Amino acid sequence: MERVERKPVSEKTAYQRMARLCSMKECCSFDIRQKLLRMQLADNAVNNIMSLLLKQKYIDDSRYTRSFISDKLRFSKWGKTKIVFTLRQKQISQETIDQALEAFSDEVLLQSLKPLLEKKLKSVKGKSEYEKRTKVIRFALGRGFSMPDILECLGKMPEEN
Repeated sequence: MERVERKPVSEKTAYQRMARLCSMKECCSFDIRQKLLRMQLADNAVNNIMSLLLKQKYIDDSRYTRSFISDKLRFSKWGKTKIVFTLRQKQISQETIDQALEAFSDEVLLQSLKPLLEKKLKSVKGKSEYEKRTKVIRFALGRGFSMPDILECLGKMPEEN
């Protein structure tokens, strides 16, 4: 597949596009910077647009982080580990992540674990109970839950024969 050459975008047009995007959904500074770089703008133009978007509160990494955590807990049923890992990939500072996580109790962070494990236990196939539980544990770890939390939750669930 051939790569299509795009026309260069003016700084004003790029700013307008990013402002519109940020007004429709929460974006972090890393994502917006990447989009601007793909527009093949000069570094100083990218920096000017970023500082303008930050100054006008179109971009706010702490607001984005709180929103991201809330969405991933509610809709994607992710655990804390996966959420933190993904935010670190988006170059959100650890301090910002920690501040955002303080707003969520451990109870809230783990509320999706039990239903997730129960649903997975019903659908997983295995030769033995041990094999099934191992698959469920691996699944929950992939979702970003910690091993102690998974084992504690599984311990409270009745064994099926």
